[in-house]
Amino acid sequence: MRKLTYYAVIEQSKDGYSAYFPDLPGCIGYGTDIASAEQDAKESLELHIYGMERDGDAIAEPSAAFDMEEIEGGILSQISIFPDIVKNEMDNRRVKTNVTIPAWLKEVAEANKVNYSRLLEVALLEYLGMNPRKIR
Repeated sequence: MRKLTYYAVIEQSKDGYSAYFPDLPGCIGYGTDIASAEQDAKESLELHIYGMERDGDAIAEPSAAFDMEEIEGGILSQISIFPDIVKNEMDNRRVKTNVTIPAWLKEVAEANKVNYSRLLEVALLEYLGMNPRKIR
């Protein structure tokens, strides 16, 4: 299982603590205390890497070390993630979508206790030529 570990710099701010990753500009986190800033930084890192991989962007190699003078007053924290687990969770999360059907059909379906989500999922898989039993 692939594991990535990046350094986050955690700094005190007027409202709590902010965290940023020097190797990944734009990936930041925030928390009211150090622990919550680290947790938010981890979630931000997971989504940042997921988005970069999905977009086909090159992912920077984690730096081995930092010059502590550049970090002045910050705390250096290693944050580890498992991108394949995150990808699986994100790609398989349930999302809402709206559909439009005739009113009479909706009434009949509801009278028959149709599970719209399951029916649409199976119908789409069959329509796309995918075996619904093999996909979970």
